[in-house]
Amino acid sequence: MTPKLDYRWHLREVMATRGMFSTTDLRPLLAERGVDLSPSQTYRLVVERPERLSLKTLMALVDILGCTMDELIEPIAAAGSRRRSAAVSGGPAPGKDAGLGDLRPKRARIVLE
Repeated sequence: MTPKLDYRWHLREVMATRGMFSTTDLRPLLAERGVDLSPSQTYRLVVERPERLSLKTLMALVDILGCTMDELIEPIAAAGSRRRSAAVSGGPAPGKDAGLGDLRPKRARIVLE
């Protein structure tokens, strides 16, 4: 059975290592390379994991940041298969340490008196 693959998107981290801490810094650099994104599209590209990404945009990011595609996109096992094994064993998947990604916030309960 072939394992299902997923990925982690590291654009925000790579930008930070290059001294870019604002999405507004990225937008004009993308435009110079022919990638015209709105401010909200640029923000989502940096903050969220993109489901679809054009190769032109990916190549512009690689050029702007002076990095490789491997630094931006990290292939990982699908979350569903990892969660299933963690739920069965009662802990993290074999060979995996519990990381920040395994922690989930608790829902706040507001009580009015």
